[in-house]
Amino acid sequence: MASGTSTPTTEGATRVVISVDAMGGDRGPAAVVAGLLISAEMLPEAGFVLHGDEAELSRLLARHPAILDRVTLRHAPRAVSMTDKPSQVMRHGDGTSMWSAIDSVKSGEARAAVSCGNTGALMAVSMLRLRKLPGVNRPAIACYWPSRNPSGFNVMLDVGADIKAEAADLLQYAAMGASYARNGMNILRPRVGLLNVGTEDHKGRAELHEAARQMAAAAQAGDYDYIGFVEGSDLPSDRVDVIVTDGFTGNIALKTGEGTAKLISDFLREAFNAGILSKFAALLALNSLKRLQKRMDPRRVNGGVFLGLNGTVVKSHGSADETGIAAAIQLAHRLATADFTQRLAARVASAGRAGQDAAAEGHTDGQKAGSSE
Repeated sequence: MASGTSTPTTEGATRVVISVDAMGGDRGPAAVVAGLLISAEMLPEAGFVLHGDEAELSRLLARHPAILDRVTLRHAPRAVSMTDKPSQVMRHGDGTSMWSAIDSVKSGEARAAVSCGNTGALMAVSMLRLRKLPGVNRPAIACYWPSRNPSGFNVMLDVGADIKAEAADLLQYAAMGASYARNGMNILRPRVGLLNVGTEDHKGRAELHEAARQMAAAAQAGDYDYIGFVEGSDLPSDRVDVIVTDGFTGNIALKTGEGTAKLISDFLREAFNAGILSKFAALLALNSLKRLQKRMDPRRVNGGVFLGLNGTVVKSHGSADETGIAAAIQLAHRLATADFTQRLAARVASAGRAGQDAAAEGHTDGQKAGSSE
């Protein structure tokens, strides 16, 4: 089984290697291996490092000999559970499949890592082993949000890395989110909005007003358009590409959206199974219902990206099946191919300088206003 971040393929191209934690998900390593097989078919140029119980993973892969030369198995005797505390994993996580998967990125063996495991533990291990990018105060988790935009999605961050965010943190989220939209969705100049209780300039907390001022000043350096405040109804709209908020608000919005999507799906299923006429109507609308199901399918957007680290880490949903895991692996590959971490570092640095200038200007203006009083 081959390994290496720059292994030549038979065509002479460079093989991008993705590190995958096989033991973290609710469905076990069988679902992870099944998702990897889907990804291998979709990404014939990719290689994989698979971390976990070597005996079990060898048995699962033995049925697929065509992929064996593209997969390296890395034995890890332990796994991080969903109930493990991040602090415990930071102290005693060495030897787990999650730790091993992140270390493959740290060593340069792989270009990105994917895990379905405990979110808090994964962020803690990622920060410990990869460290933050220079100038980043708080990393963020970014997710795709279904929208009316031509791409079909918006980007929202933070959705759970840190519940607090000051103005300087929100400014960094704007730069990181815009870079993610540019490299992950091919949006050349993303439109960035700041989530608030209303779009009026006078609404919201003081740190939101300060963040808004700094985002407007840093937009040119960050290569994005700052459109001002957005509210909850704008999350799926086509007036914004990147929604910036703190992790507390973002995580609640994300879980609310997931719950609402499932509720609508359940209601539709109940409605079309209510009787013979309803089932006949469902049959007539079958193609339209399939298109709706595909558009609303949360597995297609599975994968929250940890932004602000010295390496690309994608967090797959813990309950993801093989389709969702494949989506997370393909997202990791897309970002790795685009040299996302290097581009993100450059954007954070330039936006940070612009933000410092804006903050200094605001401090000076405040002093002038105080002296004029």
